[in-house]
Amino acid sequence: MAHSPEQDSTDFIREIIANDLNEGVHETTVTRFPPEPNGYLHIGHAFSICLNFGLAEENKSTGGRCHLRFDDTNPSKEDIEYVESIKSDVQWLGFDWNEHLYFASNYFSFFYDCARHLISEGKAYVDLQDSETIRAQKGSITEPGVDSPYRNTSAEENLALFEKMKQGDFEEGKAVLRAKIDMTADNLNLRDPLIYRVMHSEHHQAGSEWCIYPLYDFAHPLEDAKEGITHSLCSLEFEIRRPLYNWVVENCPVASTPKQYEFARLNLNYTVLSKRKLKELVDDSLVNGWDDPRLMTLSGMRRRGYTPSAVKNYCKNIGVTKFVSLRDMAVLDFELRQDLNKTVDRKMAVLDPLKVVITNLPADHFEELQCVDNPEDENSSTRSVPLTQEIYIERDDFMETPPNKKYKRLAPGKYVRLRGGYIIGYQSHETDTEGNITQINVEYIPDTIGQNPPEGIKCKAAIHWVSATHHVEAEIRLYDRLFNEPEPDKVEGGYRACINPESLKVIKNAKLEYSLKDAPPAYACQFERIGYFISDNQDHTNDTPVFNRTIGLKDSWGK
Repeated sequence: MAHSPEQDSTDFIREIIANDLNEGVHETTVTRFPPEPNGYLHIGHAFSICLNFGLAEENKSTGGRCHLRFDDTNPSKEDIEYVESIKSDVQWLGFDWNEHLYFASNYFSFFYDCARHLISEGKAYVDLQDSETIRAQKGSITEPGVDSPYRNTSAEENLALFEKMKQGDFEEGKAVLRAKIDMTADNLNLRDPLIYRVMHSEHHQAGSEWCIYPLYDFAHPLEDAKEGITHSLCSLEFEIRRPLYNWVVENCPVASTPKQYEFARLNLNYTVLSKRKLKELVDDSLVNGWDDPRLMTLSGMRRRGYTPSAVKNYCKNIGVTKFVSLRDMAVLDFELRQDLNKTVDRKMAVLDPLKVVITNLPADHFEELQCVDNPEDENSSTRSVPLTQEIYIERDDFMETPPNKKYKRLAPGKYVRLRGGYIIGYQSHETDTEGNITQINVEYIPDTIGQNPPEGIKCKAAIHWVSATHHVEAEIRLYDRLFNEPEPDKVEGGYRACINPESLKVIKNAKLEYSLKDAPPAYACQFERIGYFISDNQDHTNDTPVFNRTIGLKDSWGK
Protein backbone atom coordinates (compact mmCIF):
# COMPACT_ATOMS: atom_id res chain seq x y z
CA MET A 1 0.00 0.00 0.00
CA ALA A 2 1.18 3.52 -0.73
CA HIS A 3 -0.57 4.88 2.33
CA SER A 4 1.82 4.61 5.28
CA PRO A 5 0.69 4.05 8.90
CA GLU A 6 2.10 7.47 9.77
CA GLN A 7 -0.18 9.22 7.28
CA ASP A 8 -3.41 9.95 9.15
CA SER A 9 -5.30 11.50 6.23
CA THR A 10 -5.70 10.86 2.54
CA ASP A 11 -6.74 12.79 -0.55
CA PHE A 12 -7.47 12.17 -4.21
CA ILE A 13 -3.80 12.20 -5.23
CA ARG A 14 -2.79 9.71 -2.56
CA GLU A 15 -5.72 7.51 -3.58
CA ILE A 16 -4.56 7.59 -7.22
CA ILE A 17 -1.03 6.63 -6.19
CA ALA A 18 -2.24 3.83 -3.90
CA ASN A 19 -4.44 2.42 -6.66
CA ASP A 20 -1.62 2.61 -9.22
CA LEU A 21 0.70 0.67 -6.91
CA ASN A 22 -1.91 -1.88 -5.94
CA GLU A 23 -2.93 -2.51 -9.55
CA GLY A 24 0.63 -2.71 -10.82
CA VAL A 25 0.44 0.38 -12.99
CA HIS A 26 3.69 1.51 -11.35
CA GLU A 27 6.17 -0.36 -9.19
CA THR A 28 7.16 2.79 -7.36
CA THR A 29 6.28 6.47 -7.07
CA VAL A 30 8.47 9.14 -8.62
CA THR A 31 7.45 12.79 -8.15
CA ARG A 32 9.33 16.02 -8.77
CA PHE A 33 9.45 19.58 -7.56
CA PRO A 34 10.27 21.61 -10.71
CA PRO A 35 10.73 25.34 -9.95
CA GLU A 36 11.85 27.85 -12.53
CA PRO A 37 14.94 29.63 -11.13
CA ASN A 38 13.55 33.10 -11.83
CA GLY A 39 12.82 34.18 -8.25
CA TYR A 40 12.75 33.06 -4.64
CA LEU A 41 10.28 30.44 -3.38
CA HIS A 42 7.24 31.42 -1.30
CA ILE A 43 4.73 29.71 0.98
CA GLY A 44 2.76 28.46 -2.04
CA HIS A 45 5.84 26.58 -3.24
CA ALA A 46 6.22 25.11 0.25
CA PHE A 47 2.83 23.45 -0.21
CA SER A 48 4.06 21.80 -3.42
CA ILE A 49 7.40 20.84 -1.85
CA CYS A 50 5.66 19.19 1.10
CA LEU A 51 3.29 17.34 -1.22
CA ASN A 52 5.88 16.02 -3.68
CA PHE A 53 8.64 15.19 -1.20
CA GLY A 54 6.07 13.99 1.34
CA LEU A 55 4.64 11.48 -1.13
CA ALA A 56 8.14 10.16 -1.77
CA GLU A 57 8.72 9.67 1.96
CA GLU A 58 5.37 7.96 2.43
CA ASN A 59 6.21 5.51 -0.36
CA LYS A 60 9.89 4.93 0.40
CA SER A 61 9.18 1.25 1.13
CA THR A 62 8.51 0.79 -2.60
CA GLY A 63 11.45 2.96 -3.66
CA GLY A 64 9.55 6.24 -3.83
CA ARG A 65 11.66 9.30 -4.58
CA CYS A 66 11.28 12.97 -5.43
CA HIS A 67 13.49 14.88 -7.85
CA LEU A 68 14.51 18.48 -7.47
CA ARG A 69 14.57 19.80 -11.00
CA PHE A 70 15.19 23.31 -12.25
CA ASP A 71 13.10 24.19 -15.32
CA ASP A 72 15.74 26.59 -16.58
CA THR A 73 14.66 27.15 -20.19
CA ASN A 74 14.44 30.96 -20.12
CA PRO A 75 17.94 32.42 -19.60
CA SER A 76 16.71 36.02 -19.75
CA LYS A 77 14.98 35.67 -16.35
CA GLU A 78 17.04 33.04 -14.55
CA ASP A 79 20.06 33.29 -12.29
CA ILE A 80 22.30 31.02 -10.23
CA GLU A 81 21.32 33.11 -7.17
CA TYR A 82 17.79 31.73 -7.46
CA VAL A 83 19.09 28.17 -7.90
CA GLU A 84 21.05 28.33 -4.66
CA SER A 85 18.22 29.97 -2.74
CA ILE A 86 15.79 27.25 -3.86
CA LYS A 87 18.17 24.51 -2.73
CA SER A 88 18.46 26.18 0.68
CA ASP A 89 14.70 26.50 1.03
CA VAL A 90 14.04 22.82 0.25
CA GLN A 91 16.71 21.76 2.73
CA TRP A 92 15.37 24.16 5.37
CA LEU A 93 12.02 22.38 5.15
CA GLY A 94 13.84 19.14 5.91
CA PHE A 95 13.77 17.44 2.52
CA ASP A 96 16.63 15.83 0.61
CA TRP A 97 16.78 15.07 -3.11
CA ASN A 98 19.90 12.93 -2.61
CA GLU A 99 21.44 12.30 -6.04
CA HIS A 100 18.28 13.33 -7.87
CA LEU A 101 19.14 16.92 -8.76
CA TYR A 102 18.39 17.81 -12.37
CA PHE A 103 18.33 20.79 -14.70
CA ALA A 104 16.26 21.16 -17.85
CA SER A 105 19.42 22.56 -19.39
CA ASN A 106 20.99 19.11 -19.03
CA TYR A 107 18.46 17.93 -21.60
CA PHE A 108 18.88 20.60 -24.29
CA SER A 109 20.26 18.09 -26.81
CA PHE A 110 17.38 15.74 -26.02
CA PHE A 111 14.81 18.52 -26.54
CA TYR A 112 16.50 19.41 -29.82
CA ASP A 113 16.34 15.81 -31.03
CA CYS A 114 12.65 15.57 -30.08
CA ALA A 115 11.93 18.78 -32.01
CA ARG A 116 13.71 17.42 -35.08
CA HIS A 117 11.67 14.22 -34.74
CA LEU A 118 8.43 16.22 -34.79
CA ILE A 119 9.61 18.15 -37.85
CA SER A 120 10.54 14.94 -39.66
CA GLU A 121 7.10 13.51 -38.86
CA GLY A 122 5.39 16.59 -40.27
CA LYS A 123 4.22 17.59 -36.77
CA ALA A 124 6.20 20.81 -36.35
CA TYR A 125 7.20 23.72 -38.56
CA VAL A 126 9.23 26.91 -38.47
CA ASP A 127 7.14 30.08 -38.61
CA LEU A 128 8.82 33.29 -39.76
CA GLN A 129 5.92 35.61 -38.90
CA ASP A 130 6.11 38.13 -36.08
CA SER A 131 4.58 37.37 -32.70
CA GLU A 132 1.62 39.74 -33.07
CA THR A 133 0.57 38.10 -36.34
CA ILE A 134 0.87 34.62 -34.87
CA ARG A 135 -1.15 35.69 -31.85
CA ALA A 136 -3.90 37.17 -34.03
CA GLN A 137 -4.10 34.02 -36.16
CA LYS A 138 -4.84 31.90 -33.09
CA GLY A 139 -8.43 33.15 -33.02
CA SER A 140 -10.51 33.10 -29.84
CA ILE A 141 -12.78 30.83 -27.86
CA THR A 142 -15.57 31.68 -30.32
CA GLU A 143 -13.54 31.84 -33.54
CA PRO A 144 -11.24 29.18 -35.01
CA GLY A 145 -7.64 29.97 -35.73
CA VAL A 146 -6.14 30.72 -39.14
CA ASP A 147 -3.40 28.56 -40.63
CA SER A 148 0.03 30.10 -40.87
CA PRO A 149 1.32 30.41 -44.45
CA TYR A 150 4.31 28.33 -43.26
CA ARG A 151 2.17 25.48 -41.89
CA ASN A 152 2.60 23.21 -44.91
CA THR A 153 6.28 23.82 -45.56
CA SER A 154 8.10 20.54 -46.29
CA ALA A 155 9.91 18.65 -43.55
CA GLU A 156 13.22 19.10 -45.36
CA GLU A 157 12.85 22.89 -45.51
CA ASN A 158 11.74 23.05 -41.87
CA LEU A 159 14.75 20.99 -40.77
CA ALA A 160 17.01 23.40 -42.63
CA LEU A 161 15.30 26.45 -41.08
CA PHE A 162 15.46 24.93 -37.61
CA GLU A 163 19.18 24.31 -38.09
CA LYS A 164 19.61 27.96 -39.06
CA MET A 165 17.79 28.91 -35.85
CA LYS A 166 20.24 26.73 -33.90
CA GLN A 167 23.24 28.28 -35.65
CA GLY A 168 22.15 31.80 -34.69
CA ASP A 169 21.20 32.96 -38.17
CA PHE A 170 17.94 34.52 -36.94
CA GLU A 171 17.45 37.47 -34.63
CA GLU A 172 15.17 37.08 -31.63
CA GLY A 173 11.51 37.14 -32.65
CA LYS A 174 12.23 36.41 -36.32
CA ALA A 175 11.68 32.64 -36.22
CA VAL A 176 9.88 30.17 -33.95
CA LEU A 177 9.16 26.46 -34.08
CA ARG A 178 5.48 25.53 -33.71
CA ALA A 179 3.83 22.20 -33.08
CA LYS A 180 1.41 21.30 -35.87
CA ILE A 181 -1.73 20.18 -34.05
CA ASP A 182 -5.14 21.75 -34.78
CA MET A 183 -5.90 25.40 -35.50
CA THR A 184 -9.63 24.74 -34.92
CA ALA A 185 -9.26 23.03 -31.53
CA ASP A 186 -11.58 24.22 -28.76
CA ASN A 187 -8.55 24.33 -26.47
CA LEU A 188 -6.48 27.30 -27.66
CA ASN A 189 -3.34 25.65 -26.25
CA LEU A 190 -3.56 23.11 -29.09
CA ARG A 191 -3.67 25.71 -31.87
CA ASP A 192 -0.14 25.12 -33.13
CA PRO A 193 1.64 26.26 -29.95
CA LEU A 194 5.17 27.63 -29.96
CA ILE A 195 7.69 25.05 -28.77
CA TYR A 196 11.06 26.73 -29.56
CA ARG A 197 12.24 30.31 -29.83
CA VAL A 198 15.47 32.18 -30.54
CA MET A 199 17.17 33.81 -27.54
CA HIS A 200 20.68 35.25 -27.74
CA SER A 201 21.20 35.18 -23.97
CA GLU A 202 23.90 33.68 -21.80
CA HIS A 203 22.56 30.71 -19.82
CA HIS A 204 23.58 30.28 -16.17
CA GLN A 205 24.34 26.58 -16.78
CA ALA A 206 24.92 26.12 -20.52
CA GLY A 207 26.73 29.40 -21.17
CA SER A 208 26.54 30.44 -24.84
CA GLU A 209 26.27 26.92 -26.27
CA TRP A 210 22.65 27.41 -27.33
CA CYS A 211 20.71 30.29 -28.85
CA ILE A 212 17.42 28.40 -29.20
CA TYR A 213 15.44 27.40 -26.13
CA PRO A 214 12.34 25.20 -25.70
CA LEU A 215 9.21 26.68 -24.20
CA TYR A 216 7.93 25.35 -20.91
CA ASP A 217 4.96 23.42 -22.36
CA PHE A 218 7.32 21.48 -24.63
CA ALA A 219 10.22 20.94 -22.23
CA HIS A 220 8.27 20.06 -19.08
CA PRO A 221 6.55 16.84 -20.26
CA LEU A 222 9.79 15.70 -21.91
CA GLU A 223 11.68 16.21 -18.67
CA ASP A 224 9.08 14.16 -16.80
CA ALA A 225 9.31 11.39 -19.38
CA LYS A 226 13.12 11.47 -19.41
CA GLU A 227 13.29 11.09 -15.62
CA GLY A 228 10.59 8.43 -15.34
CA ILE A 229 8.22 10.61 -13.33
CA THR A 230 5.10 8.59 -12.53
CA HIS A 231 2.85 11.35 -11.17
CA SER A 232 3.41 14.88 -12.45
CA LEU A 233 1.63 17.10 -9.92
CA CYS A 234 0.85 20.71 -10.70
CA SER A 235 -1.66 23.41 -9.81
CA LEU A 236 -5.09 23.76 -11.39
CA GLU A 237 -4.17 26.50 -13.87
CA PHE A 238 -2.25 23.81 -15.80
CA GLU A 239 -5.35 21.65 -16.24
CA ILE A 240 -6.24 23.30 -19.55
CA ARG A 241 -2.68 22.61 -20.74
CA ARG A 242 -2.80 18.90 -19.94
CA PRO A 243 -3.89 17.93 -23.52
CA LEU A 244 -0.72 19.61 -24.83
CA TYR A 245 1.35 17.81 -22.17
CA ASN A 246 -0.12 14.51 -23.36
CA TRP A 247 0.39 15.38 -27.05
CA VAL A 248 4.10 16.06 -26.52
CA VAL A 249 4.60 12.78 -24.65
CA GLU A 250 2.64 10.79 -27.22
CA ASN A 251 4.39 12.25 -30.27
CA CYS A 252 8.02 12.35 -29.14
CA PRO A 253 10.43 9.43 -28.79
CA VAL A 254 10.33 8.93 -25.01
CA ALA A 255 10.74 5.83 -22.89
CA SER A 256 8.02 6.49 -20.30
CA THR A 257 4.54 7.96 -20.21
CA PRO A 258 4.02 10.24 -17.19
CA LYS A 259 0.58 11.52 -16.30
CA GLN A 260 -0.30 14.97 -15.05
CA TYR A 261 -2.62 15.57 -12.10
CA GLU A 262 -3.77 18.97 -10.86
CA PHE A 263 -4.58 20.27 -7.39
CA ALA A 264 -5.67 23.63 -6.00
CA ARG A 265 -2.72 25.87 -5.26
CA LEU A 266 -2.31 27.61 -1.91
CA ASN A 267 -3.82 31.10 -1.86
CA LEU A 268 -3.23 33.09 1.32
CA ASN A 269 -4.85 36.34 2.42
CA TYR A 270 -2.94 39.53 3.28
CA THR A 271 -0.14 38.69 0.86
CA VAL A 272 0.78 38.32 -2.83
CA LEU A 273 2.22 35.05 -4.10
CA SER A 274 3.10 36.01 -7.65
CA LYS A 275 6.85 35.84 -8.31
CA ARG A 276 6.43 38.74 -10.73
CA LYS A 277 4.85 40.92 -8.06
CA LEU A 278 7.32 39.82 -5.42
CA LYS A 279 10.11 40.80 -7.79
CA GLU A 280 8.45 44.19 -8.32
CA LEU A 281 8.36 44.76 -4.56
CA VAL A 282 12.06 43.93 -4.35
CA ASP A 283 13.19 45.80 -7.46
CA ASP A 284 11.23 48.93 -6.52
CA SER A 285 12.65 48.88 -2.95
CA LEU A 286 9.20 48.59 -1.38
CA VAL A 287 10.77 45.86 0.77
CA ASN A 288 14.37 45.15 1.74
CA GLY A 289 15.20 42.24 -0.55
CA TRP A 290 13.74 38.81 -1.24
CA ASP A 291 14.34 37.79 2.38
CA ASP A 292 12.51 40.75 3.89
CA PRO A 293 10.64 39.26 6.89
CA ARG A 294 7.41 40.87 5.72
CA LEU A 295 7.37 38.76 2.56
CA MET A 296 5.97 35.24 2.51
CA THR A 297 9.03 34.04 0.65
CA LEU A 298 10.57 31.07 2.42
CA SER A 299 13.79 33.00 2.97
CA GLY A 300 11.79 35.91 4.42
CA MET A 301 9.80 33.56 6.63
CA ARG A 302 12.98 31.88 7.82
CA ARG A 303 14.52 35.26 8.66
CA ARG A 304 11.36 36.24 10.52
CA GLY A 305 11.42 33.09 12.62
CA TYR A 306 8.92 30.71 11.04
CA THR A 307 9.83 27.11 11.74
CA PRO A 308 9.89 24.24 9.23
CA SER A 309 7.61 22.25 11.55
CA ALA A 310 4.96 24.97 11.59
CA VAL A 311 5.05 25.31 7.80
CA LYS A 312 4.86 21.55 7.22
CA ASN A 313 2.05 21.10 9.74
CA TYR A 314 0.14 23.91 8.07
CA CYS A 315 0.57 22.40 4.61
CA LYS A 316 -0.48 18.98 5.89
CA ASN A 317 -3.56 20.23 7.72
CA ILE A 318 -5.03 22.32 4.89
CA GLY A 319 -5.01 19.23 2.69
CA VAL A 320 -4.92 18.58 -1.06
CA THR A 321 -8.11 19.36 -2.97
CA LYS A 322 -9.39 20.60 -6.31
CA PHE A 323 -11.32 23.44 -4.68
CA VAL A 324 -9.84 26.92 -5.06
CA SER A 325 -10.14 28.94 -1.85
CA LEU A 326 -8.48 31.82 -0.02
CA ARG A 327 -6.76 30.57 3.11
CA ASP A 328 -6.65 32.57 6.33
CA MET A 329 -3.23 33.75 7.49
CA ALA A 330 -4.46 33.29 11.08
CA VAL A 331 -4.37 29.50 10.63
CA LEU A 332 -0.68 29.62 9.70
CA ASP A 333 -0.08 31.96 12.64
CA PHE A 334 -1.79 29.43 14.94
CA GLU A 335 0.52 26.64 13.78
CA LEU A 336 3.52 28.89 14.34
CA ARG A 337 2.51 29.85 17.89
CA GLN A 338 1.79 26.21 18.73
CA ASP A 339 5.27 25.17 17.63
CA LEU A 340 7.18 28.05 19.20
CA ASN A 341 5.33 27.75 22.50
CA LYS A 342 6.60 24.19 22.87
CA THR A 343 10.14 24.66 21.63
CA VAL A 344 11.67 28.04 22.50
CA ASP A 345 13.05 29.47 25.74
CA ARG A 346 11.56 32.42 27.59
CA LYS A 347 13.54 35.61 28.04
CA MET A 348 12.73 39.07 29.35
CA ALA A 349 13.01 42.21 27.26
CA VAL A 350 11.83 45.77 27.85
CA LEU A 351 11.02 47.62 24.66
CA ASP A 352 9.90 50.96 26.13
CA PRO A 353 12.01 51.24 29.30
CA LEU A 354 11.07 53.12 32.44
CA LYS A 355 13.66 53.16 35.25
CA VAL A 356 12.66 51.72 38.62
CA VAL A 357 14.75 52.18 41.78
CA ILE A 358 14.28 49.64 44.58
CA THR A 359 15.00 51.93 47.50
CA ASN A 360 15.42 49.29 50.19
CA LEU A 361 18.21 47.53 48.27
CA PRO A 362 21.78 48.84 48.54
CA ALA A 363 23.26 50.59 45.49
CA ASP A 364 25.72 47.74 44.89
CA HIS A 365 23.16 44.96 45.30
CA PHE A 366 23.61 42.03 42.92
CA GLU A 367 21.48 38.91 43.24
CA GLU A 368 21.06 36.07 40.76
CA LEU A 369 17.45 34.97 40.50
CA GLN A 370 16.62 31.65 38.84
CA CYS A 371 14.01 31.61 36.06
CA VAL A 372 12.67 28.59 34.19
CA ASP A 373 13.65 28.62 30.51
CA ASN A 374 10.52 26.91 29.20
CA PRO A 375 7.55 26.24 31.50
CA GLU A 376 6.03 24.00 28.79
CA ASP A 377 8.90 21.53 29.25
CA GLU A 378 8.89 19.66 32.54
CA ASN A 379 12.62 18.98 32.10
CA SER A 380 13.45 22.58 31.31
CA SER A 381 16.66 24.12 32.56
CA THR A 382 16.87 27.39 34.48
CA ARG A 383 18.86 30.54 33.90
CA SER A 384 20.27 33.26 36.12
CA VAL A 385 18.74 36.74 35.88
CA PRO A 386 20.62 39.47 37.80
CA LEU A 387 18.60 41.68 40.13
CA THR A 388 20.14 45.05 40.97
CA GLN A 389 18.91 48.15 42.77
CA GLU A 390 17.96 49.80 39.48
CA ILE A 391 15.88 47.93 36.93
CA TYR A 392 13.78 48.72 33.87
CA ILE A 393 10.12 47.88 33.35
CA GLU A 394 7.81 48.61 30.44
CA ARG A 395 6.47 52.16 30.54
CA ASP A 396 2.91 50.96 30.15
CA ASP A 397 3.26 48.70 33.21
CA PHE A 398 2.88 51.82 35.38
CA MET A 399 -0.03 54.23 35.51
CA GLU A 400 -0.22 57.23 37.77
CA THR A 401 -4.00 57.22 37.51
CA PRO A 402 -5.39 53.75 36.66
CA PRO A 403 -8.57 53.75 34.54
CA ASN A 404 -10.53 51.51 36.95
CA LYS A 405 -10.30 49.21 39.96
CA LYS A 406 -9.52 46.20 37.72
CA TYR A 407 -6.08 47.60 36.91
CA LYS A 408 -3.52 45.08 38.24
CA ARG A 409 -0.14 46.53 37.37
CA LEU A 410 2.03 49.05 39.20
CA ALA A 411 0.38 52.26 40.38
CA PRO A 412 0.13 54.36 43.56
CA GLY A 413 -1.05 52.03 46.33
CA LYS A 414 -0.48 48.90 44.18
CA TYR A 415 1.92 45.95 44.27
CA VAL A 416 3.22 43.74 41.47
CA ARG A 417 5.58 40.80 41.30
CA LEU A 418 8.78 40.98 39.30
CA ARG A 419 8.73 37.92 37.03
CA GLY A 420 10.74 35.21 38.84
CA GLY A 421 11.46 37.54 41.74
CA TYR A 422 10.12 39.64 44.60
CA ILE A 423 6.92 41.58 45.05
CA ILE A 424 7.46 45.33 44.86
CA GLY A 425 5.24 48.18 46.01
CA TYR A 426 4.96 51.76 44.75
CA GLN A 427 6.50 54.56 46.83
CA SER A 428 6.82 57.59 44.56
CA HIS A 429 7.72 58.71 41.07
CA GLU A 430 9.72 61.50 39.46
CA THR A 431 9.00 63.63 36.39
CA ASP A 432 10.91 65.94 34.09
CA THR A 433 10.08 69.59 33.44
CA GLU A 434 7.43 68.59 30.89
CA GLY A 435 5.68 66.26 33.30
CA ASN A 436 6.94 63.02 31.76
CA ILE A 437 7.56 60.25 34.26
CA THR A 438 11.29 59.48 34.40
CA GLN A 439 11.63 57.18 37.42
CA ILE A 440 9.57 55.06 39.78
CA ASN A 441 10.68 54.45 43.34
CA VAL A 442 9.54 51.20 44.95
CA GLU A 443 10.36 48.92 47.85
CA TYR A 444 10.64 45.16 47.64
CA ILE A 445 8.97 42.77 50.06
CA PRO A 446 11.52 40.24 51.40
CA ASP A 447 10.88 36.49 51.28
CA THR A 448 8.30 36.71 48.50
CA ILE A 449 10.13 34.84 45.73
CA GLY A 450 7.75 32.05 44.84
CA GLN A 451 5.65 32.88 47.90
CA ASN A 452 2.28 34.50 48.42
CA PRO A 453 2.29 38.13 49.62
CA PRO A 454 2.11 38.84 53.34
CA GLU A 455 -1.20 39.55 55.01
CA GLY A 456 -2.72 42.83 53.88
CA ILE A 457 -0.81 43.07 50.58
CA LYS A 458 -2.64 42.34 47.35
CA CYS A 459 -0.60 41.36 44.31
CA LYS A 460 -2.44 40.07 41.26
CA ALA A 461 0.04 40.52 38.42
CA ALA A 462 3.63 39.76 37.46
CA ILE A 463 5.56 42.03 35.11
CA HIS A 464 8.79 41.49 33.20
CA TRP A 465 11.91 43.55 33.87
CA VAL A 466 15.67 43.68 33.31
CA SER A 467 18.58 44.99 35.34
CA ALA A 468 19.54 48.58 34.53
CA THR A 469 23.25 47.76 34.91
CA HIS A 470 23.42 44.16 33.59
CA HIS A 471 21.50 43.94 30.33
CA VAL A 472 21.92 43.88 26.55
CA GLU A 473 20.96 46.84 24.39
CA ALA A 474 19.43 45.78 21.08
CA GLU A 475 17.58 46.94 18.01
CA ILE A 476 14.10 45.45 17.82
CA ARG A 477 12.27 45.20 14.50
CA LEU A 478 8.53 44.83 14.92
CA TYR A 479 7.25 43.19 11.74
CA ASP A 480 3.59 42.94 10.81
CA ARG A 481 1.60 42.07 7.70
CA LEU A 482 2.83 43.81 4.59
CA PHE A 483 -0.70 44.52 3.33
CA ASN A 484 -3.68 45.84 5.27
CA GLU A 485 -6.29 44.32 2.95
CA PRO A 486 -7.04 40.57 2.78
CA GLU A 487 -6.96 40.45 -1.04
CA PRO A 488 -4.35 42.98 -2.19
CA ASP A 489 -4.76 42.11 -5.87
CA LYS A 490 -8.42 43.10 -5.79
CA VAL A 491 -7.92 46.53 -4.25
CA GLU A 492 -8.59 49.51 -6.49
CA GLY A 493 -5.20 50.78 -7.55
CA GLY A 494 -3.57 47.38 -7.14
CA TYR A 495 -1.59 45.78 -4.36
CA ARG A 496 0.68 48.80 -3.96
CA ALA A 497 -2.31 50.84 -2.79
CA CYS A 498 -2.74 48.74 0.35
CA ILE A 499 0.81 48.36 1.60
CA ASN A 500 0.66 48.62 5.38
CA PRO A 501 2.69 51.66 6.56
CA GLU A 502 2.90 50.04 10.00
CA SER A 503 4.40 46.79 8.67
CA LEU A 504 7.79 47.63 10.21
CA LYS A 505 8.60 49.62 13.33
CA VAL A 506 12.17 49.83 14.57
CA ILE A 507 12.98 50.28 18.26
CA LYS A 508 16.49 51.38 19.14
CA ASN A 509 18.14 50.60 22.49
CA ALA A 510 15.64 48.12 23.85
CA LYS A 511 16.83 46.44 27.05
CA LEU A 512 17.20 42.63 26.99
CA GLU A 513 18.10 40.34 29.84
CA TYR A 514 21.81 39.64 30.25
CA SER A 515 21.60 35.96 29.25
CA LEU A 516 21.15 37.09 25.62
CA LYS A 517 24.60 38.67 25.44
CA ASP A 518 26.01 35.72 23.46
CA ALA A 519 22.92 34.87 21.44
CA PRO A 520 23.93 33.67 17.95
CA PRO A 521 22.16 34.69 14.72
CA ALA A 522 18.82 32.92 14.19
CA TYR A 523 18.31 32.34 17.92
CA ALA A 524 14.58 32.12 18.66
CA CYS A 525 12.94 32.86 22.00
CA GLN A 526 9.82 34.28 23.59
CA PHE A 527 10.07 37.74 25.10
CA GLU A 528 7.72 37.21 27.99
CA ARG A 529 4.38 39.01 27.74
CA ILE A 530 5.42 40.48 24.35
CA GLY A 531 5.78 37.83 21.66
CA TYR A 532 8.14 35.51 19.84
CA PHE A 533 11.40 36.92 18.47
CA ILE A 534 14.46 35.74 16.59
CA SER A 535 17.92 37.27 16.24
CA ASP A 536 18.33 38.44 12.67
CA ASN A 537 20.29 35.99 10.52
CA GLN A 538 21.89 38.83 8.52
CA ASP A 539 22.48 41.82 10.79
CA HIS A 540 22.73 40.40 14.32
CA THR A 541 26.08 40.27 16.10
CA ASN A 542 26.99 40.23 19.78
CA ASP A 543 28.22 43.80 19.44
CA THR A 544 25.08 45.00 17.59
CA PRO A 545 22.20 42.71 18.55
CA VAL A 546 19.14 42.79 16.27
CA PHE A 547 15.96 40.86 17.01
CA ASN A 548 12.96 40.46 14.71
CA ARG A 549 9.44 39.95 15.98
CA THR A 550 8.21 36.67 14.58
CA ILE A 551 4.66 36.91 15.90
CA GLY A 552 2.76 38.21 18.91
CA LEU A 553 1.55 35.99 21.72
CA LYS A 554 -2.03 36.44 20.54
CA ASP A 555 -3.66 37.38 17.26
CA SER A 556 -4.19 41.13 17.55
CA TRP A 557 -4.52 41.88 13.82
CA GLY A 558 -8.31 42.18 13.87
CA LYS A 559 -8.13 44.65 16.76
